[in-house]
Amino acid sequence: MNRDHQPGCSPVPLVHGGDWAGYMEEYTGAQPLDFSANVSPLGVPPGVIKAITETAAQADRYPDPLCRSLCRKISEGEQIPESFILCGNGAADLIFRAVAAAKPKHALIVAPTFAEYEAALTTADCQITRYFLRQQEDFRLGEGFLQAIQPGIDMVFLCQPNNPTGITAPRELLLKIAQRCRECRSLLILDECFVDFLDQPQAYTMKERLEDFPGMVILKAFTKMYAMAGVRLGYALCADDDFLQEMRQAGQPWAVSSLAQAAGEAALNEREYADAVRKLIMKERPWMRRQLEEMGLRVIEGEANFLLFYSPVKLVQPLREMGILIRSCANYHRLDENWYRTAVRTHAENIRLMEAIREVLRG
Repeated sequence: MNRDHQPGCSPVPLVHGGDWAGYMEEYTGAQPLDFSANVSPLGVPPGVIKAITETAAQADRYPDPLCRSLCRKISEGEQIPESFILCGNGAADLIFRAVAAAKPKHALIVAPTFAEYEAALTTADCQITRYFLRQQEDFRLGEGFLQAIQPGIDMVFLCQPNNPTGITAPRELLLKIAQRCRECRSLLILDECFVDFLDQPQAYTMKERLEDFPGMVILKAFTKMYAMAGVRLGYALCADDDFLQEMRQAGQPWAVSSLAQAAGEAALNEREYADAVRKLIMKERPWMRRQLEEMGLRVIEGEANFLLFYSPVKLVQPLREMGILIRSCANYHRLDENWYRTAVRTHAENIRLMEAIREVLRG
C-alpha cells in the first residue's frame, strides 16, 4: 500500500499498543488498521456516543467525585453492593491508586503480563518478584505459583485472562491463590478487564467471592468490551471499605469526567452490543488461530479477544508499511521480538491481516 511517508520521522517506541497517533504523524495523516490494541472491533456503541454528546452541554459543571449514579448502575449490572465499587480513570489509574494506598514493600507478579503492574510498583520503590510462566507450557499458570506467595509478600497482581497470553487460570486455582494470599496477608489485585470476552464470563470471575476475601481487589474497565479506550473509565470491586477509601484518597478527586460517567451508564445498557462482540470473538478467534498455524507459526491458544503468536520472520515494520499495526511483545519479560500479539477484529479486517502476514512470510 502506498503511503506518503515523512522522511526523518521515526516512530517512538511505547510501552503499549494502540499508537495510531504516532502512525499518523509518520505517514502524514493516514489511518492504520490497528490490531495492536485489544478493543471491541464493533466501535463505540451508539448509545455511548449519544450519552457523551448530550452530556457535553453540562461540561461547565464539576463531575460527581463519587460517581454515585454510575456506581448504582454498576452495582445493578454486577450484582455487587454499591459500597464495594470505586470508579477511576481507567484500570491503570486504579492500579496506581491501589499501590499508592497499600504502599507495598514486596510484591509478586507473573511474567509476562501487563506492564502497568510493575510500573506502579516501581513508583513505590517496591521490591518485585517475578514468577516466570514457561513457554513450553503455553504460559499456563500452575499450582507452583502458590509456593511463590509467602509471608512478606504484601501485594500480588494477577491478570485473568492474562495479557498478552490470553490464558485463564482455572477457577479452583484462583480460589487457592486467594486463600493463600489471605493466609500470608497479601493483597490480591485480580485484573478481570478481559473476563467479559470469555465464552462463559461467569465461570471465571471472582466477584461473588469478594466478601469471603476482603483482601482481594477486582479491576474492570469499559475500555475493551465497549471500545471506550479514549474515554478512560474503569472500576475496582472490593469488600474492604477502608481500603477502597484509601484508594479514593490516593488520587485526585475528579478522576472520572462527567462525560465518562454518562458514557459508562449508557454502555451498561448495551447488552445486545456486548453479546454481539462475544459472538464475533468466539467465531473469529479460532479462525485466526487456524490461519496463523497454517502459515507454520506457533500460536498460544488464548481465550480472550487477542492471540499471542511466534514468527521467525520480523513482522512489525513490514506490516506497518502496509498500513497495519500489530503489537510487538519484545518489551515483555521472557518474550522477544519474534513474539507478537494481535487483536481479534471483524472478519474482513482479519482477512486483510492474514493476507498481509502471508505476503511478509513469502518475502
